[in-house]
Order: sequence, then structure tokens, then C-alpha cells
Amino acid sequence: MGVADSGGIGGGQAAPDLLVAGAGVAGLWLTVKAARAGLKVMLVEAGNPGSGASGGFLGALMPHGPERWNDKKQFQLQALIDLEDEVARLESETGLQCLYRRSGRILPLSSERARTEALSRAADAQANWGPRFAWEVRHAADIGGWPDMLRAPHGVVHETLSARVSPPGLLGALLASLGAMANVELRLGVAVTGVLPEGKAARLSDGSTVGCGHVALANGVDAFPLIAQAAGLSGSPLGSGVKGQAALLDAGAAPELPLVFDDGVYVIVHENGAVAIGSTSERDYDDPVATDTQLDDLVARARALCPLIREAPVLRRWAGVRPRGVGPDPMLGPVPGAPNVLAMAGGFKTSFGIAHRMADCVVAAVTGTAGPDLPESFTVAHHIAKAARGGKTLKARD
Repeated sequence: MGVADSGGIGGGQAAPDLLVAGAGVAGLWLTVKAARAGLKVMLVEAGNPGSGASGGFLGALMPHGPERWNDKKQFQLQALIDLEDEVARLESETGLQCLYRRSGRILPLSSERARTEALSRAADAQANWGPRFAWEVRHAADIGGWPDMLRAPHGVVHETLSARVSPPGLLGALLASLGAMANVELRLGVAVTGVLPEGKAARLSDGSTVGCGHVALANGVDAFPLIAQAAGLSGSPLGSGVKGQAALLDAGAAPELPLVFDDGVYVIVHENGAVAIGSTSERDYDDPVATDTQLDDLVARARALCPLIREAPVLRRWAGVRPRGVGPDPMLGPVPGAPNVLAMAGGFKTSFGIAHRMADCVVAAVTGTAGPDLPESFTVAHHIAKAARGGKTLKARD
């Protein structure tokens, strides 16, 4: 985003209460929330804010399915509901636009079985999402070509909970918000390379050591080895990177059009009429930021899915690596054996829409105040146990 390191934003010499590693959407939300709570925060980022996995242009905010309800689905639901007000506050504070819209989502139904399952979920949505949001099974979409009904011979689901936001807009508003706070220091061009065993200091790539009250690891894929190091573990990795590719099309589409999702393809209209298409999921790759024929194939599938964009030229192509823990859930909260080290990692494909609520959990752990209930599957201990069950043994460091 072209932010220059000018020696810190509101920087001082006193040790920060919280050192945050990583200035993607997770680290920025955490810094803003911690600063609002009165904590002195240092935000450390090796590159430019948002230059990693948060720097794409999808901005999809889609819920889990309403069936088989559990605590992690409830956590995400509340986050998706709250985000509307969180964005409004950011926009009011900064005068910037995040281009948020609760536009809903269409899911094509390709078989009678899919339709039967969709009909059964309507009651689950009413019970678990509440009366504000709908899950309706229809014979056809409201607008022809969005999607192609040949791809939906058994109708569509139209749900009204999903939303979208502009990733550059959200990142810009978060940066502007923390930039106005005197209790925030931003250090660019340096990375956290290690955490002292007691979690009261972090080693940086420029050779310095920064004392602090707590360290929060929100630096994407780089967080996983640091979390393992803080826990004194060796053996099975706690997570890895999954490459994704996306495209942005000059479609001139109506911004109120709902998201379309089918068979791993996302088609999302943004406020300016551009349409974002994503995304691949590549565990094996040579170049983390190069686009290739896999994106060409994805764009072709999206054009077939939504004929309204069939002739729209491609404006931009993007690739980046997203962090995925040993499971798809976020890795959140204190690290076992190092309570002053806090994880805010993983959350493959979901953390963009719940990062503000994840930040509330971390701030509560630092301040000792009440925060959102943390699902057990989000805890670091759960991820460590899951990694151990993967066939390799995690051994504590002597």
C-alpha cells in the first residue's frame, strides 16, 4: 500500500504493552482494537501493510452452512453481523469508504439431491441465523445470466446473510484509523524472527530485541514456526501456505448483484462494477506470486457460470499465499507454556471476515477482561493435538 516507515506512528521509547507481528487485515484489526482499549502497541511488518494474503480483491464474507450448528459457526455468524457496524465506525472515524454491502449470495443447485438438502437447511437457517436473514430455495435466480440457469437445473439457493467489502478499502481505513492514534508505533521493513521463552520480548530481523508485555503473532504463514518455537515444540508443522490466484474483471456490473458461489468458484461484484473471481487452492507451487493457466481456467469457469461477464476484459491478476493451519479453523489465543505469546493465525478462507472478532479475543487475553467465547477448535492446544494426530510426534524442547 506504499506506506513509508517514518520512524513509527506516534512512536515512543517505552516498551509496548503489545507487539503485533504482521500488518495484514488480522494484525491491523488487532492493533486498532488494542489501541482503542488503551494499550501501547508496536506493529511490526516486513513488507507493506496488506501486501500478503490480505492484499487481494475478493472480499467475500460468506457464512458457514446453517446445518449442524456449533460454537465455531456461532462465532463466525456474530462476526459477520458485527462487521457491518465495525466498518461503519471505521468509515466515520477516517472519512474513507470500505465499500461494504450485504448483497447476499446465490448457490446453484445441480441435482435433485442438492435441492432436497437445500430445502432441509431452510429451517436450520431460520433457527440458527435468526429472522433477519433468509435461506430461500427458488426455481430460478432473479436476474437472467446471474448465474446461467443451465448450471442450476434444480433451482438456486438465495441467502441474504453474505456480504462483501473492498479489501484495499478496508485495509486503507484500518491504516488511517491506527495512524491517528498516539499509542501506536509502526515499524516497517523488519520481521519478528523469534520470541524469548517468557514471551516478554521479541527478536527482530534488524538484530534488535524489543521488550513488551505480550507478543501477538498475526504474520500469516510465518506465524506457524514462531508459535511452535514459543510452545517449545518440534516435529509436525502447525500449518503451511496455500497459494491462491484471483482475477478482477472490468464488467460494469450492477453493484447490488449477489455473490455467486459454485464448485469452488467465487464471482463477486464490487461497488464500482468490477467483478472479482477467485480462487485457486494450490498446496504445491513454485512461485507464490505468479499467475498461470490455473487462473485462466478459473476465469473461463466463472464466465461460463455467469454469462453477464462472458466478454468482460481482465483488469488485474493476483496471486498470494494464504495461511492454513493443520485444520481450517483459526489458531487463536495464548500459546501453551508461553501465556504472554498470543496466536492469531490460520483461519484459511475465513479470517478476513472474522478478524475483528478474533482481535477482541486477543485484546481480552492481554487486558484480562471478558471477550467473546473462544471455540475449543480455535485454541492453540487443539491445533497442537491435531498436528500430533497427523502421524508425527510433537516433542517438547529440552
